[in-house]
Amino acid sequence: MTEVFSKTNLISSWHGDLQQNNNGISLIPKSCNWFSSRKLKSQAPSSLSLNSDFHGKRIVFQQDKGIHDTGNSIFRASTAAQMTFRIGKAHKWWEKGLQLNMREVTSAQDLVETLSNAGDKLVVVDFFSPGCGGCKAVHPKLCQLAEMNPDVQFLQVNYEDHKSMCYSLNVHVLPFFRFYRGAHGRLCSFSCTNATIKKFKDALAKHTPDRCSLGPTKGLEEKELLALSANRDLSFNYTPKPVQPAQVPAQKEILVEAATPQPLPLPSVNLQPSQESEKTLVTTER
Repeated sequence: MTEVFSKTNLISSWHGDLQQNNNGISLIPKSCNWFSSRKLKSQAPSSLSLNSDFHGKRIVFQQDKGIHDTGNSIFRASTAAQMTFRIGKAHKWWEKGLQLNMREVTSAQDLVETLSNAGDKLVVVDFFSPGCGGCKAVHPKLCQLAEMNPDVQFLQVNYEDHKSMCYSLNVHVLPFFRFYRGAHGRLCSFSCTNATIKKFKDALAKHTPDRCSLGPTKGLEEKELLALSANRDLSFNYTPKPVQPAQVPAQKEILVEAATPQPLPLPSVNLQPSQESEKTLVTTER
């Protein structure tokens, strides 16, 4: 009996010292069933039990996580969302720094219609690939040039998404650029990297000044349009322009006149033809 009272006093003293712990953790020997059950019912936390050397008894660790779990769950959700957002942006470098006059082409029909409706505006088509190191290096410079030239339309063609279209347009090197304007159609095409960006700047300075076209906007060339329409991988239809017959009425009249025999003049009677010819020959020899 003395041993039982001593254990009970020891348990009560430990409980008085530890039940007001800042972390909400209490150490309760499992032998006191009535006290431990009241503690579990009042706090309703998640419990973790393990063996200890305290008189060979089991100690139950209890922690109140009702308030902390809510904050931690919100923090974890926001952190996960930020990490997902940042990772997604890191893979799409071609979407960084885009200006209002820069956009990505969605299809062959989109490219053809954009060039046809551009009027006299200068249009720069940028062929790139997400895995191209040169394309990634030159992209920030293109964004700066687009910001400096708001009247120029920059179109981006992703090679990985439009391989078949690039093949029909004879694009076999990256990064690759083509300049289009009004009735002139294609002005120039070349490839350059960050080290040779001066080539792009020179072409932009040459073709940027305003010009008036005297005819309709040309866009892609006729052979390029036919190649796109013949490509089975593309949903693009193109009807070739009818060839107007050449007007040659003047040539027909000339042929008729040439075919009509002309009457030859009758030889006149000259009694001294030989003498005149001899005099001419002599003059020529002298």
